[in-house]
Amino acid sequence: MPTIARIFLATAMIAFAANRCFSEPTMPPSASQPASQPADSHVRPRGGLANVRVRIERDKEARVAFLGGSITASAGWRDLVCASLKKRFPETKFDFINAGIPSLGSTPDAFRFERDVWKHGSVDLLFIDAAVNDESNGFTPVEQVRGMEGIVRRARLMNPAIDVVVLHFVTPHMVEEYNAGKKPVVIASHESVAAHYVVPSIDMAQETARGVAAKEWTQAQFGGVHPHPFGHQLYGRGIDALFDREWAGALAGDAKARPHTLPPPLDEASYFAGKLVPVDAAKPGEGWTLDPHWKPTDKLETRGGFVNVPVLIAERPGATMTLAFEGRTVGIFVASGADAGTVEYSVDGGPWRSRELFTGWSRSLHLPWAVILDGDLKPGKHVLSLRPSEKHHAKSDGHAVRIVHFLVN
Repeated sequence: MPTIARIFLATAMIAFAANRCFSEPTMPPSASQPASQPADSHVRPRGGLANVRVRIERDKEARVAFLGGSITASAGWRDLVCASLKKRFPETKFDFINAGIPSLGSTPDAFRFERDVWKHGSVDLLFIDAAVNDESNGFTPVEQVRGMEGIVRRARLMNPAIDVVVLHFVTPHMVEEYNAGKKPVVIASHESVAAHYVVPSIDMAQETARGVAAKEWTQAQFGGVHPHPFGHQLYGRGIDALFDREWAGALAGDAKARPHTLPPPLDEASYFAGKLVPVDAAKPGEGWTLDPHWKPTDKLETRGGFVNVPVLIAERPGATMTLAFEGRTVGIFVASGADAGTVEYSVDGGPWRSRELFTGWSRSLHLPWAVILDGDLKPGKHVLSLRPSEKHHAKSDGHAVRIVHFLVN
């Protein structure tokens, strides 16, 4: 491996371990870097970034949160954005929140929003990365809208002046779709929310497809779902292009942070009232146990926040538990490993239905997996009944249901 690449990787690992932002960009200069700022067509400023600029330049402090999956959690584009902000505004005290958790998309992000994004208090600028995992994890277009709207609307309800940027990161499938003249479904879903709430968005999938088609760079240079350093730098440059456009010229003397207009919801059932409900709120029947510090015994990998935490467990088919809740949506957040089963559930004594908990990643990982069981209930009080099924996926080793949180909206 070239010396400069080893330096970058070592620096990136240090930053990841510390969960902090680099003070300066770390991407090494090379012939494989993008030669210029990306074209503007993929940068959609809409409502802009005026409010956070007031906080940054006048108040000299700002809190910036990054919500997403593994592309956000790991070192790369996020560090470049932090470094760019600190370089542009050296006198400002920034509080950067890394709310990235690998494998998670907009649905689980909407339910964990208050816990993970607002943990230090009100946020001034929010970046949302959810397109890759919403597509990869098989969420429907309705769920994609409900999840993204849940995040954006919840942010504006909690801080009406917050500025939000929706990011569309890249999968090879999205590049293929764009090169075939099609807009990826997940991007269309998320764009509908961004347009409705007049928030900026940056379509890096479109820009990556453009660059590959124009032979400015190759897919191999960029990387895959998890970009190479070149790909992370491309992401960072796209966000810098938005900063350059929105913050050109001096701040007006009478500039003030103003609340954004909050339109009616696109979907009343979107998850903007979503919350994580602790597992001790349930009434477990025979066959269920509450492990206060669960960790796997099968040596499979885990995700932070989903190990050494309370987990409600049943491994025997037919073992039933109930949860009384108030809302219009109910679901479960599980750790889905090699023995993950199929769950059967009923709401308010209605017909029993089933959902598969085993995933394509479960053989190697106790994957955090958010499952909405019913998202179209009448608002009010309800009772969920739940049990492991006699059936399970052909590749699963068992019937296990391991609930880390209940999801209620």
